[in-house]
Amino acid sequence: MASDKQNEGKILPMDENKENTTEDGIGLEILQIIKDSQQQHGLRHGDYQRYRGYCSRRLRRLRKTLGFKCGNRHKFTGKKVTVEMLSDNRYSDNRYLLLVLMEAERAWSYAMQLKQEANTEPRKRFHLLSRLRKAAKHGERLEKLCESPRVDAKTKLEAQAYTSYLSGMVRFELQEWKAATEAFNKCKTIYEKLASAFTEELAVLYHQRVEEISPNIRYCAYNIGDQNAMNELMQMRLSAGGGGGMMAEKLEALITQTRAKQAATMSEVEWRGRTVPVKIDKARIFLLGLGDNEAAIAQAANEETKERLYETLLAECRDTIQAVREELKTEAKQRERSDEASGKVSNLQFLHSYLTYIKLWTVVKRNESMAHMLQAKLKEPQTDENKRGPRPQDLIRLYDIILQSLAELSTLQGLEEDHTFQKEVALKMLVYKAYRCFFIAQSYVLVKKWSEALVLYERVLKYAKEVQSKAKSLNNSLKDLPDVQELITEVNAEKYSLQAAAILDTEDAPEAPSQQKVKDNTPLCERLETFHLDPTLVGKQPNLVQFPPDFQPIPCKPLFFDLALNHVAFPPLDDKVEQKGKGGLTGYIKGIFGFGS
Repeated sequence: MASDKQNEGKILPMDENKENTTEDGIGLEILQIIKDSQQQHGLRHGDYQRYRGYCSRRLRRLRKTLGFKCGNRHKFTGKKVTVEMLSDNRYSDNRYLLLVLMEAERAWSYAMQLKQEANTEPRKRFHLLSRLRKAAKHGERLEKLCESPRVDAKTKLEAQAYTSYLSGMVRFELQEWKAATEAFNKCKTIYEKLASAFTEELAVLYHQRVEEISPNIRYCAYNIGDQNAMNELMQMRLSAGGGGGMMAEKLEALITQTRAKQAATMSEVEWRGRTVPVKIDKARIFLLGLGDNEAAIAQAANEETKERLYETLLAECRDTIQAVREELKTEAKQRERSDEASGKVSNLQFLHSYLTYIKLWTVVKRNESMAHMLQAKLKEPQTDENKRGPRPQDLIRLYDIILQSLAELSTLQGLEEDHTFQKEVALKMLVYKAYRCFFIAQSYVLVKKWSEALVLYERVLKYAKEVQSKAKSLNNSLKDLPDVQELITEVNAEKYSLQAAAILDTEDAPEAPSQQKVKDNTPLCERLETFHLDPTLVGKQPNLVQFPPDFQPIPCKPLFFDLALNHVAFPPLDDKVEQKGKGGLTGYIKGIFGFGS
């Protein structure tokens, strides 16, 4: 936020700091200004509050620069830009138009901020509608100002389109679909005409605006009663990303509502030879949309779109499994109360296993799609040496996740006795093990571990041949799996390349000089007279001197004898010391009572 305030003084476009008066009149690049401001001040990340603060600060700067303040600190005096003012030469500055534009943008951004908060606080919807109406009112005022003869034709058209857009947003929120459609269509028509009349750079901007409006028009058409619009919205949501921002939430709600109507007729689903009734509405809606999602994934234009669709499908599947899990808990409590003990898996548990199968198999297909994309990039030559490209280790991780998901598939409740299913899962695991082993071998090739790579290539061939032998008994089990025959062909080619690289590596290895082959651990200080090439001298631990040095004998100091004095036993010297006799009465008395001893 602080960096935005610092940069605002530096971003001084032609519309704010100088007049933009041409021969045709006053001009203002309305769409260019609002798009640049939105991208630079928060809307790139959906931060409407930050953009609203920027609009307020810009308004304050404009009023101060133009001397068009609304009173002082003690009293407010309303001041509005009028058509008569623009006719005066003193006010022939496009910044007066920019004042009104920023007021409309501030109200619009506040409305969008309230729309985000209204998901948790429904009362804010009333404030949201009030701010949108305010924005539309400012837009109408801008359009009236642009009717002045001093304003050029392009600015007039852009003002009309901008006002129509804001008016359409108000009608859209009020669910007045016909009026909203008319406003959006008017806005779309103006921008399309402008795109065809100006340069390619400006045309791109106008076309982007048209693409933003198109989902709103289709949504309004559907609510009016056009069923074809629903199919178009589904395609936009599934394949092209759908409407962003305001439309994304409404599109999801619309699709869920449509599927809920269709789900009323759905009562059961068949899987692995067993028909299971589906009584949970969330599960019905998910299973109805499963075919549409899979078709959209198959028709995806690029890998990024496919990845996003996989994530959407997985998110819906997790929510559905959670709803079924809650029902399972209720069913388990009822069984405990009635003391029922049945060995057969219940319908609800089998439905849970089916949904879990869909989730795990979707994870497998998603990771396989990512692996194909990485494998294609791995084969491409690297143009930028500084940029890290994909490595075989990245593919190994993806195949680890695939094998883990397949291992979970084999433990699904209700399918333990289904031997055909277990054989199919085991066959799929063999296929992906072969691919995982192949990329492990590729990683060993990169570090020139030829023997390890060759052994792994042989194991890949073993897995692939085992898959081919087992697939004969399981019809159509390999139709949705990678082709192992292509893997066998690639492994055979890699084996010959590996053998050639190993031979060249041994032949090209330069022979080291005889001086370098002699390993001498003698430190440098002891062999200064002899020349010897020692590469360790320029390394991190050069062998210069022997450290720590060896112990050497040194003369003892007399101080050491003083320590031993306490442990020396001296011979008695009583016979050599002269004894004096004790006489007198005092000595006699002390001798009697033992005081003298």
